[in-house]
Amino acid sequence: MLELVQAIILGVVQGLTEFLPVSSSGHLLLGQYFLGMDQDRFGLTFDASIHTGTVLAVVSFFWRDLLRMAAAFVDSLGGPNFADRDQRMAYLILVACIPAGVVGLLFQNFFEDEVRSPWLVAFNLVLVGALFIVGEDVGRQTRTSDKLGFKEAIGIGLAQTAALFPGVSRSGATITIGLFLGLRRDEAARFSFLMSVPITAAAALLSLVDAFGSGIDAGDVLLFLVGSITSGVVGYLAIRFLLNYLTGHSLRVFAYYRFALAAVVVVLLLFGIGGF
Repeated sequence: MLELVQAIILGVVQGLTEFLPVSSSGHLLLGQYFLGMDQDRFGLTFDASIHTGTVLAVVSFFWRDLLRMAAAFVDSLGGPNFADRDQRMAYLILVACIPAGVVGLLFQNFFEDEVRSPWLVAFNLVLVGALFIVGEDVGRQTRTSDKLGFKEAIGIGLAQTAALFPGVSRSGATITIGLFLGLRRDEAARFSFLMSVPITAAAALLSLVDAFGSGIDAGDVLLFLVGSITSGVVGYLAIRFLLNYLTGHSLRVFAYYRFALAAVVVVLLLFGIGGF
């Protein structure tokens, strides 16, 4: 029963932090570290299962956009027309996914084993929070995402790659780069959510195939299902909230939250609390 409660808690954390720009991987790592959860039960494989829930949240929220872009991509196979908004968006998102896909495949073991440190999470929370404030100050916030160039999409994709480090935040990094490129906050968030679908879905699928291939008992399956459903429902609500919030509010409140969380983490670490 306790493990089910923990799975629900982690699912809620994942659903909120995958889309709010505060770092899902960082929060999950900190939760596991300070709550002393069993890494064999709540490690990277469980992370993959609740990422599956958030992928389903994005698909559920943006299904009309995704269908239009999929149809436009099929139409483009005879020769793309980048004056068509849906075709252009489809290719922009595909191009933006290339950096994270390549780096994730080449350095998967590094990111799974070498960077899971609460100290690194605290550092990244502060660094990206500071970039939020700078992006708010210098960004023009007048452009829509379909006006991006392909080099700019690569730049956003590189920001997504940085989010492989826990504490950075995929949505936070990509939205911030969007602000530097002059995108409106809500447009930057929308592009960030859409571009998360291919990478997150592929990563979750590969991890789950590995997990099920090595054998998972009924208890593990139940934990995965509970985590996925919880993260999916909470993730859907988080997407709706953030898109509405960013139409009239800045990222500063999230920066201040990141600074406060980093301070708490550092204090706990200095007192020797927690551990894997």
